[in-house]
Amino acid sequence: MVKYKSDALDGTFQALADPTRRAILERLSLGEASVGELAEPFQISLAAVSKHIRVLERAGLIQRRVEGRSHYCRLNAEPLREVADWSARYREFWEQNLERLDALLRDKPKQGGKR
Repeated sequence: MVKYKSDALDGTFQALADPTRRAILERLSLGEASVGELAEPFQISLAAVSKHIRVLERAGLIQRRVEGRSHYCRLNAEPLREVADWSARYREFWEQNLERLDALLRDKPKQGGKR
């Protein structure tokens, strides 16, 4: 059985729980962006976007670099691989259960209309 670092996985799930942070990650999947560029589509303050970015940084999902007064972010997808690996176990579980259910339903004799 694969063991996962619970704290890291918990931090990743916590970061992914917010739709604004997921949107930021989606944008960063296209390439590096400044904090200002990341803030553009949202109707929230730059300070609020910065808080979201800090949460993503703590979870290890983004890396920030500073160039003069500008801050640039880029995606670090490694924690997402850990989430995918973790969830794959449950996908296998459900696929096996659905296959067993399918086999059971195929083998079950059809019940006629008489009672």
